[in-house]
Amino acid sequence: MAKQKKTSRYTFNKKKNSSGANEAPRYKPKIFENKSKDQENNTTGLIRLNRYIANAGVCSRRDADKLIANGEIKVNNVVVTELGFKVNLSDKVVYGKQVLKREKMVYVLLNKPKDFITTTDDPENRKTVMQLVSQACDERIYPVGRLDRNTTGLLLLTNDGDLTKKLSHPSHKVKKVYQAELDKPIQEEDFIKIQEGLTLEDGPVQVNKLAIVSPDAKVLGLEIHVGRNRIVRRIFEHLGYEVIKLDRVVYAGLDKLNLPRGRWRYLTEKELVGLKHMK
Repeated sequence: MAKQKKTSRYTFNKKKNSSGANEAPRYKPKIFENKSKDQENNTTGLIRLNRYIANAGVCSRRDADKLIANGEIKVNNVVVTELGFKVNLSDKVVYGKQVLKREKMVYVLLNKPKDFITTTDDPENRKTVMQLVSQACDERIYPVGRLDRNTTGLLLLTNDGDLTKKLSHPSHKVKKVYQAELDKPIQEEDFIKIQEGLTLEDGPVQVNKLAIVSPDAKVLGLEIHVGRNRIVRRIFEHLGYEVIKLDRVVYAGLDKLNLPRGRWRYLTEKELVGLKHMK
């Protein structure tokens, strides 16, 4: 039998987080400015037109480029077709008959309950997470990543496309911690297999940390940095276990301390700085 690796216990951040109850925090632009090459120019106050359109909630930046190329956007009453064109925040940008206003960035952390799906709309009229955050802001926010219908826990919603891309890209290996309750106690040999790494139908998967957290060995804590679909459930299903309950307790350094199930709060400035500077 392979030598068993030393297990790790999880230490969660116990620091109290301030939470804006009704009014979204006013994030300081200096602190949270994105340093990507297509962000605002600090010396001129300019922003790419496609980003301005996307931040106004019209469409993605890629689709905004199509609107620009098709001559559907006017800046100060002049049709602009140049990709990469930059505008001032004070410029008048018009799409059709609509004068666009750039949205402020909003960051909402939700403790998702069971039976809500992670989507902005559902043709089957099932309950979605958007119903739970409907009072958070007027801006169009959307979930970062997904939790399946029966999985509970932390979900971030925002209108910050750059942050969404950063958190969603596999190269950033975003830390996620789950607590999983199984239908039967995990066997020692299966525990070791998970520690050493499994190969599923879509490739190998590595669990960064694994710990048994209940006396009956049915509840385990896992830290993973991969974001493939239903990855935690599939790890256990691969070994013949059924996941009865699955809860995401940490996401990208954010925890759900003082955040009851079904409730949401705005990120604090400190939390947002941590996300923006995450390696």
